[in-house]
Amino acid sequence: MTRIIADISVSLDGFVTGPDPGPDDGLGTGGDALHTWAFSADPDDRRVLRDATARSGAVVLGRRLFEVVDGPGGWDDETGYGAGEVGRPAFVVVTSSPPESVRLTDLDWTFVSTGLSDAVSAARERAEASSSDSGRDLDVVLMGGGATVGSAVVDGLVDGLTLHLAPVVLGAGTPLFTGGPPRTLVQRGVIATSTATHLTYDVV
Repeated sequence: MTRIIADISVSLDGFVTGPDPGPDDGLGTGGDALHTWAFSADPDDRRVLRDATARSGAVVLGRRLFEVVDGPGGWDDETGYGAGEVGRPAFVVVTSSPPESVRLTDLDWTFVSTGLSDAVSAARERAEASSSDSGRDLDVVLMGGGATVGSAVVDGLVDGLTLHLAPVVLGAGTPLFTGGPPRTLVQRGVIATSTATHLTYDVV
């Protein structure tokens, strides 16, 4: 069964970027520390990355994050989604207006301008098709940015939440949550390494 999983790195004080993020510095000042775990040689970090990306049938991201990953300093063969751990899932971008062109033309991009819920639905269709083709269950992964993931959790669009809690206090930046009704989480797993504490929850 295809599940909707929000998966994002976050600081101890709740930020998913450092201060002043922008197209040329998507993680902001000091924000690179959030993703140290993704490039770690620690076998537990590698397993977390491998398992998370291997389940990706489709990936949802917001327009600002798209501008970063598709920008001149964005993804390439070494720093793309999953850092070489996965094939090429479909990517669904939530945006008010599709871009005129895309740099990463070898990736499968879909742009949805009718809201996050419709983007998640489109990604679910892509993930279910990939599941059928591969013969195994694949999920929709919401990779960011913070507003996209936070809104999806608050709006009840996700089944699971995975947080990679980095041992850093950023002091400012893009917060993961900015309000909304309470949500109950059921903890399903904890893996601690020197670079992050990987926390897995069901959202009920």
